[in-house]
Amino acid sequence: MQRDYWYTTGRGASDLRPAAEVGRIAGERTLRRLNARKLGTLDCPVLFEAPEASDLIGAFVSAVSGGSLYRKSSFLLDSLGTQVFSPNVSISEDPHIPRARGSTPFDNEGVATAQRDVVRDGVVQGYFLGSYSARKLGMVSTGNAGGSHNLVVAHGDDDLPALLKRMGRGLFVTEQLGQGVNPVTGDYSRGAAGFWVEDGVIAYPVEEITIAGNLKSIYRDIVAIGRDVDRRGSRHTGSILIGRMTVAGH
Repeated sequence: MQRDYWYTTGRGASDLRPAAEVGRIAGERTLRRLNARKLGTLDCPVLFEAPEASDLIGAFVSAVSGGSLYRKSSFLLDSLGTQVFSPNVSISEDPHIPRARGSTPFDNEGVATAQRDVVRDGVVQGYFLGSYSARKLGMVSTGNAGGSHNLVVAHGDDDLPALLKRMGRGLFVTEQLGQGVNPVTGDYSRGAAGFWVEDGVIAYPVEEITIAGNLKSIYRDIVAIGRDVDRRGSRHTGSILIGRMTVAGH
């Protein structure tokens, strides 16, 4: 037995994809997982499909949010102005994209939101602060009481097939299981499923594996970000290729 899913979401009915299309994609994604294998333990490149890549960005947001910072429970303490990601990573926050999921003129405290760079060329440009956490840190609110608003991750020219070809041999992750992120140390270990890639093409599905690393190293080892951007949520990112992670199987 295998299972997978797909969905559509939007601010208006005209933004939704047809039900038949959503059902077809869900069915195709499930069928391609049949006859999955396990892997032995190895180090290899890992490509996170765009919906899963969003979790990597979410872990960064949590680490540079006020509550984690003033409690000193973050692996990215005092990271403002420091190189956290590889130089090819830039992330902006744009709360005013029409009809986007994370768009809002003001945050939960009524503070006006504004477009800004959060990461530029891998260097952290700003935190995510509400008024309380800002006062605790001796800073000013960034209009993020309640969370981030439309994070847009800059991408390159590669689509998903081009990223697979660029990876050559490695793991393409399409599902992750469990929490598995230590917010204090940055240690990352999650159950995963997806596909093994040989010579730049999908060879066979894999399951019951674990991917592991530390987010500090993972962020610095981002090789490329695809143009297959998933805009269904408030974090807009394409698939993300990591140079090397530990994959543990049977």
